[in-house]
Amino acid sequence: MSRRSLGMFLGAGTAAALAACTPGGSGGSSTSASAAATSAAASPTLTRAIAECGAEMPQETAGPFPGDGSNGPNVLEASGVVRRDITSSFGTSTSTAQGVPLTVTLTLLDNANGCIPLAGAAVYAWHCDRDGRYSMYDSALHSENYLRGVQVADANGQVIFTTIYPGAYNGRWPHIHFEVFESMSNATAAGQVLAVSQIALTEAACRQVYASAGYELSARNFPRTTLKSDNVFGDDGGIYQLATMSGSVAAGYAAGLKVTV
Repeated sequence: MSRRSLGMFLGAGTAAALAACTPGGSGGSSTSASAAATSAAASPTLTRAIAECGAEMPQETAGPFPGDGSNGPNVLEASGVVRRDITSSFGTSTSTAQGVPLTVTLTLLDNANGCIPLAGAAVYAWHCDRDGRYSMYDSALHSENYLRGVQVADANGQVIFTTIYPGAYNGRWPHIHFEVFESMSNATAAGQVLAVSQIALTEAACRQVYASAGYELSARNFPRTTLKSDNVFGDDGGIYQLATMSGSVAAGYAAGLKVTV
C-alpha cells in the first residue's frame, strides 16, 4: 500500500469512527460534522499536531546497522521486540545499556490526508550505546539486542520509547534511527516500510550529556562532526529532523519529533 493509499484508508477509518460515535447521525449530516469537530477538539495533542503538520519527513538510509534483516540479523521477527523500554536486551540476554535516561516521543502524521494521526502505524527505533556501538553488529555485542524496539502508534499517532542517550561516533552527528510501518503486523514481519529517517539530537543536550561520567569516548568524538557537515543531516541542516528536547543529566532527557509521512 502506498503512503497516499494509506492516508486515504486511515482517513476513511477515522471519519467512519467519528460518525459511528455520533448519536442518530450519519457521516454526512451537520450534526455528525459538529460531533466530529468536538471529538477532534477534545485532544489538545491531536489538534496541535494537525495544525503544525509541516514538511514531509526526509527519507534517509537505515544505516549500516539496522537489524531489520536487510543486511544480516533481523530483530523484528524476534519475540520480545515489541516494547516501550528498550534499554535492556531480551531473549537469551538481559544485559542493560548504561547511560543518561532518554524518553523519545514520535508523533506520526499522514501528509496525504490532512495530517490526521497515523493511529495503528508502527515504529521500529534503534540507536548506538554511549560508546557509539550497535547491538547485534559490534564484535562485543553480537549477543545483545538492546536499544532496539517496536511500538504501535496510539490514537494521537504517538509512540514513546524509554532508552538511554546515544553516544557520538566519528563521522556522524548524534542520532536515533527509525522506520515507520503501516501496522504492527507489517513491522514484526519485516514487511513494507513506509518511511525511513533519523532523529537529530540537539547540540546543547549533547554537550551536557557528554560531559558526564561514562560518555568520555563520545566527548572526544562529538566535536569532530557538526550538524551541517553530517552526511545525513547536512543537506538541510537537520531542520526537519532536529528533536525538541528538555531535561538534564540528573533527571534525564525528553526528545520529541513530529514525523509527517
